[in-house]
Amino acid sequence: MKKRISTTLAFLLVRMLLPGSNATLAQPVPSDEVVFSQRNLSGPRLGVTYLFGSEIESLVKSKGIGNTVSQFGWHFEYQVIPESYGPSFVIQFVPLVAGVEYGTLIPSATLAMGIRFPNGYEFGLGPNILIGSEKAPTALVIAVGKTLNYGGVSIPLNAVLATNPSGTRVSFIFGYAIAKAPQ
Repeated sequence: MKKRISTTLAFLLVRMLLPGSNATLAQPVPSDEVVFSQRNLSGPRLGVTYLFGSEIESLVKSKGIGNTVSQFGWHFEYQVIPESYGPSFVIQFVPLVAGVEYGTLIPSATLAMGIRFPNGYEFGLGPNILIGSEKAPTALVIAVGKTLNYGGVSIPLNAVLATNPSGTRVSFIFGYAIAKAPQ
């Protein structure tokens, strides 16, 4: 009982001596809280992809296409930006279709997480699924690029490597987006 009273008294003494203190005294209180803003940079994407590897070769043969295919789709992007200064944290979902020039559609989808630096350079990685084959192979996507900004319009230029043990795809994807505030 004495220990509980002394602990309570010590706590009350600290509360009186340190105005604004709270019960979680072990956690430091940041002096400058970082404030983030959010942006939606969704927009169209197009590009070209070169396919190689055993599983990709079977896809190429079964669909009657060449190793180089076009890509068309949409880029859904959610971006969190520190209002002071620093890198943006980016989550992207990119569904694309390939092979329209061969009279076929080969859908794929990528979920990438990454960082975009204030100078526009960016890096991201995440899972990818190629839906157009019987096995629907998954791959790891690694993307690097640069986003150019012109009066509120973002123009991303990205080199992408999608790889798994059965094949590799190398792409160049670009597009545009007009920043939209979250609703």
